[in-house]
Amino acid sequence: MSARPKQRLLVLGAPYGWHADQLRQAAHRMGHVIEAAPWETVSGTLAVSGKDCGLHAAAQPISLQEHPSEPAEAVQFTDYDAVLTRTMPVGSLEQVTFRLAALHALADGLADRCPLIVNPPRSLEWAIDKFATQARLSAAGCPTPATRVVQSRSEAMQAFNRLGGDCVVKPIFGGEGRGVMRVTDRQLAWTCFSTLEQLNKVILVQAFVPPGGSDLRLLVIGERVLAVRRHNANDFRSNASAGAKTKAVEIDSAMRELALQVTRRFKLTFAAVDLIDQHNGPPLVLEVNSIPGWKATQAVYQPSIADWIIETLVEAERTENHE
Repeated sequence: MSARPKQRLLVLGAPYGWHADQLRQAAHRMGHVIEAAPWETVSGTLAVSGKDCGLHAAAQPISLQEHPSEPAEAVQFTDYDAVLTRTMPVGSLEQVTFRLAALHALADGLADRCPLIVNPPRSLEWAIDKFATQARLSAAGCPTPATRVVQSRSEAMQAFNRLGGDCVVKPIFGGEGRGVMRVTDRQLAWTCFSTLEQLNKVILVQAFVPPGGSDLRLLVIGERVLAVRRHNANDFRSNASAGAKTKAVEIDSAMRELALQVTRRFKLTFAAVDLIDQHNGPPLVLEVNSIPGWKATQAVYQPSIADWIIETLVEAERTENHE
């Protein structure tokens, strides 16, 4: 029986750092070629005649070796078997729109072939936008905190009052707890909402769910689900970046199925589903992360999570191509 061929993989995101190193080591252990290309290097060429007609979307890869190389000439996405999307850096509306549009063009079949994209652009958009996330969770019947999304101070104040005067205010874009605040005072709420309105921000107002500072993160890798309990004694935010402590926990089949149900609805292959505890009732689904980090989770799990990510990526590509 012949050995399966190597896969050529692209990480679309930062080529340096802990996560890039973990993916590089995992891919090399399995005999695959892996490169990384920053989102800023994505480009597109459009031709209307001749043998090169159509769309050619490309990026400038950096080989993920022990000593990463300098960026090479642009390589077409179609030269890769699979693309793993990682964190997109901050950019202008035009930059972000173009980067996602390039992936949409591939996913929509506008190029001669499309590599497997994990996670695909539509799924990224659903999960990055907290309003879109909450809308899809609610439509699926998943228990979520009471939430209102508005564009003015007056409506935000109405939401604050209706939600009990103890709320969490969040940007609809962003992660790791950045820009998230708990507001319990009407004057502070007025000031906060006034500032956000002046900055032309969309305002997400969510009922605070006591006790706060504790959640369950379900990291989904294909059909695998890893669970960690995160607890922060000094902050209502339970993100590891906010100082939360993490420990591995066992979950029952119902919780595992909930995580898989959510990721399937969002068409995510690699993701995290965060649930928050409440005093009276079952956990509530808070967020879906389509580009999760796993450093804190890896610290409490022995097997290599990066190995599972690469393995899942390769198997998904082979399944898609009916090998």
